[in-house]
Amino acid sequence: MSIWTGIAEALASLARGEGLSAVFDRLRSPREKSVGFTIAVIALGAKMAKADGAVTRDEVAAFRRIFSLPPEEEANAARVFNLARQDVAGFDAYARKIAALFRADADAPLCADDRNILIDLIEGLFHIAMADGSYHPKEDEFLTHVGTIFGIDERCFRAIRARFVEGAPRDPHDVLGIAPGATLEAARAAWKQAVRDTHPDQMLARGIPPEALKLAERRLIAINAAWEDIRTRRAA
Repeated sequence: MSIWTGIAEALASLARGEGLSAVFDRLRSPREKSVGFTIAVIALGAKMAKADGAVTRDEVAAFRRIFSLPPEEEANAARVFNLARQDVAGFDAYARKIAALFRADADAPLCADDRNILIDLIEGLFHIAMADGSYHPKEDEFLTHVGTIFGIDERCFRAIRARFVEGAPRDPHDVLGIAPGATLEAARAAWKQAVRDTHPDQMLARGIPPEALKLAERRLIAINAAWEDIRTRRAA
């Protein structure tokens, strides 16, 4: 079963009058979470499009690049997008349901696997936000709020934003999630862990659909560049 067949089935399960947000309460198995991830990017992307007031062809093209959307599945993706735009529920309600879907225990601290899949999701939204070449203040407000709901700390969010937004502050320590005063050994360990977390097998294991593995490309470049920067500075 393709990810798009799963999406079609999830949409078909909605009762008359139910909003798209109800889908997130029903997706629990690992396979369903892959469907949920894709729906989440489309749905939050639709809400974000309302934030900056326009949906451009570039944003649609960006989604196609991330998910390798086949032409015959455009109708399913469009239905998710339109349901999200029309739903009276606010984006924060969507974000909370999505966070609950991908968190093993809502009352416990964010574990590594939960955190990583929510980071993957935020990066997908940044891909869409930046597709038209500009970063609208309303998009920044939207993504910052979603990141907070997901439990993503400020340092991590800064590192994600720096990967996509030209001119945003870039700190290699933020990229690796370490303090500026961390030892070189700690930096090396953080770099190796970040590379492992970005491996396609690890991404698939935490619920990222194969169609979305392109999300790792930009992150891996940033991770390796951050380690090289820190290593070079310490050696100087």
